[in-house]
Amino acid sequence: EPFECEVFFGDRIAILGKNGTGKSHFFRMISGEREIEYQGNFKVGARVEIGYFAQTHSHPEFEGKTLLEILWESYSLQLGPAKSVLRKYEIDKQAEQKFSSLSGGQQARFQILLLELSGSTLLLLDEPTDNLDLASAESLERAINNYQGTVLAVTHDRWFTKGFNRFIIFGADGRVYESPEPVFDF
Repeated sequence: EPFECEVFFGDRIAILGKNGTGKSHFFRMISGEREIEYQGNFKVGARVEIGYFAQTHSHPEFEGKTLLEILWESYSLQLGPAKSVLRKYEIDKQAEQKFSSLSGGQQARFQILLLELSGSTLLLLDEPTDNLDLASAESLERAINNYQGTVLAVTHDRWFTKGFNRFIIFGADGRVYESPEPVFDF
């Protein structure tokens, strides 16, 4: 169903709803994916740079490379600055580890770090805590809290929603609405 929502810089918005209600489709539309069909209009601010973290985050371009190598090739970061940004995301001890050998949580944090380094001011996180252990999820939450920008996250994780200040509900009946509290019984 049609809905209106305005998002401001610095907002932390959890997108909640049952599987199949269109949450990931909504993110793919906002991220600019051309194959997505939709009706209506949406507008992204002039200075907004979107970073999209998809549920399926395959990165063949990182195969066989350490985090330091990826940071050097992508952003020309020397050892000191590279370790500093890795520390922010609590993965500095894995600097010389190959990306493929990282845990799911470490990979997720590194990918969010790359989105931040790319200049993203709006993070679209599609179920970022899926398949993470508690320690990894807590570390990811701290990294997101330190992120200077806007965060929208699709999640089914009740604990993870505690770090959000707005909640958009994709109802099973097709209605989309904002709620002052997280809603899990759709």
